[in-house]
Amino acid sequence: MSKPFHLGWFLQGSSVQAWGEPWTGAIGRDWRVPELFCDLGRALERACFDYVLIEDSSYIGESFGGSRQIYLEQGIAVPRQDPSVIATLMAAATSRIGIVPTLSTFAYPPYLLARLVASLDQVSGGRIGWNMVTGSSDYAAMNYGMPGMPDHDHRYDVADEYMAAVNSLWDSWEPGAIIADTASGILVDHTKVHAADFKGKFFSTRGPLNSGPCLQGRPVIAQAGGSPRGKRFAALHADTVVASVKGAAGMRAYRDDVRAHALAQGRDPDRIKILFLVNPLIAETMEEAELRRRQRLARAEAQVPQMLAHFGKITNIDFGKMDMDAPVSSMELHTNGHQQSLDDFKRFAGNRSLREAMLGYRGNPGSVELIGTPDSVAARMEEVMQEAGGDGFLITLTDVSRRSIAEIADGLVPALQARGLARRAYGHEQFRDNLLEF
Repeated sequence: MSKPFHLGWFLQGSSVQAWGEPWTGAIGRDWRVPELFCDLGRALERACFDYVLIEDSSYIGESFGGSRQIYLEQGIAVPRQDPSVIATLMAAATSRIGIVPTLSTFAYPPYLLARLVASLDQVSGGRIGWNMVTGSSDYAAMNYGMPGMPDHDHRYDVADEYMAAVNSLWDSWEPGAIIADTASGILVDHTKVHAADFKGKFFSTRGPLNSGPCLQGRPVIAQAGGSPRGKRFAALHADTVVASVKGAAGMRAYRDDVRAHALAQGRDPDRIKILFLVNPLIAETMEEAELRRRQRLARAEAQVPQMLAHFGKITNIDFGKMDMDAPVSSMELHTNGHQQSLDDFKRFAGNRSLREAMLGYRGNPGSVELIGTPDSVAARMEEVMQEAGGDGFLITLTDVSRRSIAEIADGLVPALQARGLARRAYGHEQFRDNLLEF
């Protein structure tokens, strides 16, 4: 019998991104208070998901045709609110599920981030993670007074030191430092609180944190290492890895690679949970599923410019000046941004035209196609997880609505639970403990 696997949700960074999709109501007016996200958190908690990851970027794209027009008109990753605020609201609306905001190392000094994340972990009862990203856009860097982003691999060298700095701050409070002894009148045992006194090549911080400790000791670290350097980084630091790799064989190869890097760096690979991005399409019958697949494809065919604009935003490539009917193999495509995404796209494209390649690549996002009834999709997920070797799936939907959330939480998940593939109840109070439960 198959063992259960983990479930997470990869959430576009603003609920306004659902604007223009079916069944999203008045989200274009209602997005400022993200009740949709709070509803999502409550629904996924009922379904016993491990976590929700709140994706983010802190700039408006202008990589398509050298203009912000398509990004603003179509709501492509804009408006975006600070993910720590959204995480706070979602944590307040839930009690067991993990909440993982994305926070960039170039945008937050180590002390600020360590204090912010520790505070979130405290107020959530030990349910906070941090999706650690180095940043990829020159436009984002300029918003913070930088001339542009450093070289890709150098960003990870800097991030290694950043992790050492924030870990020294989280470790500045020993377990049991807060004794709250009314008889002696002592709140904190001062011998268990220490300065970090971290001094590196790129960062220095004195410490200790004045916010007090994370309830989990350290937050759960999520990371999306895809390049060779990124996978080494994720294997050293991450508790859960966001992965987008096409096909079950590619998923297994990716997982084996990360686990080998973990072993080589002295870590237990079983403590790293790799979740693969998927975009399930759920319907009551196979006929309805096929109809909805065709409808989704028709919408995607009309949105190729938007797909290219979004892909250009994360790769820093202006696809707006390229011939969409020219073969991708004839194009010189290089990036200092998301290298794995571009490499995967070029491998997928082959001799296809830019239009055909983008439609195939982004029109059906995710590691494997999942289309059908709840039970047939659950069966396919079981097959894929057996082929890939674990550890779970990260749901990402282009059409986030209360309807599509219910199709996953109240349709697909019960089918997974019936097969013994998803938990029926949380085994622990805190995020990391649930992540390591199986």
